[in-house]
Amino acid sequence: MSTIYPRRKATNGIMMVLCGVAAVIGLAWLALILGALLYKGLAGINLAVFTQMTPPPGEAGGLLNAIAGSLVITIIAVVIGTPIGILAGTYMAEYGRFSKLTTVVRFINDILLSAPSIVVGLFVYELVVRPMGHFSAFAGAFALAILVIPVVVRTTEDMLNLVPNALREAGTAIGAPRWIVIRSVAYRAALSGIVTGILLSIARISGETAPLLFTALNNQFWSSNLNAPMASLPVTIFQFALSPYEEWQQLAWTGALLITLTVLALSILARSLTGRREDR
Repeated sequence: MSTIYPRRKATNGIMMVLCGVAAVIGLAWLALILGALLYKGLAGINLAVFTQMTPPPGEAGGLLNAIAGSLVITIIAVVIGTPIGILAGTYMAEYGRFSKLTTVVRFINDILLSAPSIVVGLFVYELVVRPMGHFSAFAGAFALAILVIPVVVRTTEDMLNLVPNALREAGTAIGAPRWIVIRSVAYRAALSGIVTGILLSIARISGETAPLLFTALNNQFWSSNLNAPMASLPVTIFQFALSPYEEWQQLAWTGALLITLTVLALSILARSLTGRREDR
């Protein structure tokens, strides 16, 4: 016994050191990436980025049409995907918690959560773009909506499962129908968690490039036609980063910084909502 304890203590110390070294290496790479992004991205931040269109090769310009296109496509995707995700999660948590259908849906949802986004883009290309004969903002929004749904489904189900059954029983005891209990009691208790899931889904799709390459493609000009190709920030960054033009490369760094700051803000907001719920 006297030899086992020192051996375990030494092994524990070695593992703690290795874990610490791994954490430092990971944080160092993250710091390098963020440092380079801030250094090169902040150099291009100016008013023209938000007021001018993407420029032709070799000229200065901005990202107005790409930013606006990303906002439009993302909003449509969230509007399509969020209700579907909330309703599916509600069924799984409130009506079919122990049914075989719920088990199947949960399994498929887990697959969608980990599925590569390029597969979703190719699927929507075959389902929407090829029959229509052209790329469109609507097809891009549809592809992103497919990525929104599994995140919202998982979060909604988990948050509703955390609501104490005593609250539901109290609503039922006063004669309220089940749908009213869900709407007025369960949803209200799980609201911050559901909103957190929506914010996390927005953070996930805000930087997706592959689905939009297959669906919305890109547009160097301003376009409000949802049935036509539309510019988006991720695709513009992809194209400008691969170009030989210094002005385009600078705009790519600036666009990447904007997306990173947006995702960071959404993550902080989601985290604050989660912390507020835990405090209650």
